[in-house]
Amino acid sequence: MTRGLPRGRWTRIALALAPLGAAAALLVWRGPSYDALAAVFSAVSWTWIGAALALNLASVLARSLAWRTVIEQAMPPPRPRYTTVFSAFSVGLLANAILPGRIGELARVAVLTRRLPRRPGLWPTLAGTVFAHRIFDLVAVMVLVPYVLLEARIPGWALTSIAALAALAVVLLVFAIAGARSEQLDVQEGIGVVRRSVEMLRNGLAVMRAPAQAAVAIVFQCVGWGLQLVAVYAAMRAFRIEEPLAAAGLVLVLMNVATIFPLWPGNVGLVQAAVALPLLSYGIDYAHGFAFGLGLQAIEASVGLGLGLLSLAHEGLSFATLRRMPAAGTPPGPEAEPEPSRGASRARVAG
Repeated sequence: MTRGLPRGRWTRIALALAPLGAAAALLVWRGPSYDALAAVFSAVSWTWIGAALALNLASVLARSLAWRTVIEQAMPPPRPRYTTVFSAFSVGLLANAILPGRIGELARVAVLTRRLPRRPGLWPTLAGTVFAHRIFDLVAVMVLVPYVLLEARIPGWALTSIAALAALAVVLLVFAIAGARSEQLDVQEGIGVVRRSVEMLRNGLAVMRAPAQAAVAIVFQCVGWGLQLVAVYAAMRAFRIEEPLAAAGLVLVLMNVATIFPLWPGNVGLVQAAVALPLLSYGIDYAHGFAFGLGLQAIEASVGLGLGLLSLAHEGLSFATLRRMPAAGTPPGPEAEPEPSRGASRARVAG
């Protein structure tokens, strides 16, 4: 007689499937008919789709350059090369796209940690750089929100969401600046592990104490958001939605509101509702807006998935390893494997 799965495993399976069930229920409840979706997709302009893909790729490059600027200010040499930073950033995009929660933020820390020599406080310092990088996202949000409020046709229900996003941006920005005020701590001092980790997290915010470097990171991040805004506009054109740039800004803001708390991978269904509902004020019927939301999320996800898969293969990591990265709190594989120099790589190949 075959033994059944342990009760604890059934519980884990049920918990894993619950978000997918919620997503399916949302699609059934708020999703239009398949015939309506098919009609919209049949009229898509692939030229505009290609433009949206290219703009999203350029956005990823700009935002990864912002993260590299933050890392260079927070860490003493040796620092990771840009190609390594870009690879880690891409793996993070992949993890955020296919796994629930913000797993990608810690996954990119894990990838970098594998490539750097072991040193005290490396993990929390890099985690601090991820937090600082996300804070600069909020600076871009604070630039975009006033434009949307002034120019877009915003439904009454959406005003609350946008106001909440703006308030969250201000609170987190003030928190980050206050946390970065203390000077960097010598991690060799005999202090407790928890306190040392907190101080190293603050060290990751070192860019907040360097106005010039912070300005560079903010510019890169704002350029990334600007490219993403134009990518949304291009995607609208691809789906025959000929509305002004402000409408694209409204879609971009509400998409980010819908993904603040990732309840299931991609928040599929919720994102599409968040895109389709505000477009009703522009005269775009719900089925058309929902189909556009599916296409827009597919465009953005395809860039992250493509870059992430290539970077995952380059790093010699598997999907199973990707899932274990953040849970372990330490990098997978060999501990703190140093990033090989180009000369060493050639010698290894020759050997």
